[in-house]
Amino acid sequence: MSFDPSEKVHFIAPPHACDAHFHVFGPAEKYPFGTDLRYAPPHAPLEDYLQLANHLGISRYVFVQPSAYGRDNSCMLDAMRVVGTKKCRGIVDIDENAPEELLLSMNDLGVRGVRVNVSPIFPETSGLAEQLKSRINTLAKRCSALGWHLDFLLPGWLTAELMPVFERLELPFSMAHMGMNLAKDGIETSSFQGFLKLLKHPNQLAYAKFTGIYRMSKTPNFVDADPLAKAIIEAAPHQIIWGSDYPHLSFGDKSSVELFNLLARWTDQESIRKLILEENPARLFGF
Repeated sequence: MSFDPSEKVHFIAPPHACDAHFHVFGPAEKYPFGTDLRYAPPHAPLEDYLQLANHLGISRYVFVQPSAYGRDNSCMLDAMRVVGTKKCRGIVDIDENAPEELLLSMNDLGVRGVRVNVSPIFPETSGLAEQLKSRINTLAKRCSALGWHLDFLLPGWLTAELMPVFERLELPFSMAHMGMNLAKDGIETSSFQGFLKLLKHPNQLAYAKFTGIYRMSKTPNFVDADPLAKAIIEAAPHQIIWGSDYPHLSFGDKSSVELFNLLARWTDQESIRKLILEENPARLFGF
């Protein structure tokens, strides 16, 4: 069991609620890990995740390739084959020059996006943003041709440096962990205000992921993240998706149920939670 089944869910999820960001891990002998590990990969098979999803009332799933597997997406794709395209989608990590045949085969399985993944705690490094531009621009063209989107996991400083790139993108894209704006810094920073401006753009291409709150907040019950979440909800409720970030990797002691219940604290409007959990991911992922 991957969670405490006695932990109470504080609201009823909408009928087609979606977890837009989680990971699965299979047996190491079948799915070997890469060499650049950020964390000790956990045991997190599909069946454990599905028990959690059922407890939360989640019936649509977006698999996200974890960094531990590098660009070998086999474990995730095999899990997607089990679930089927009616209920699941996927975000892969690929080389920007991957063969077109590979992308098309992934598309048939339900893949709808590509990660641009830099560790959220990666130290500020001169020139990294410039190095990433080529990968971002190449992937943007290839994803556009397939009707896919880009999914960014970046440290906050890199999100801020790449803001001009994001502003020029012409396809949908999502930003994990609220762009990694740290809760302790509040909502008035230029970085967070720039993030809000991006979400409010009339083209409606940018999406904030309510994921990994424990990466941005270090206070009990994550209360210092409340102003950020509420500001995003007020600014752009149609541009938010939610993800459990299961199995929480370096934060494996965190409760997926507690993270889900934050939505009840951040808004008492059922219609807003329906946007975040059902309508917005349906639009972005093509459910």
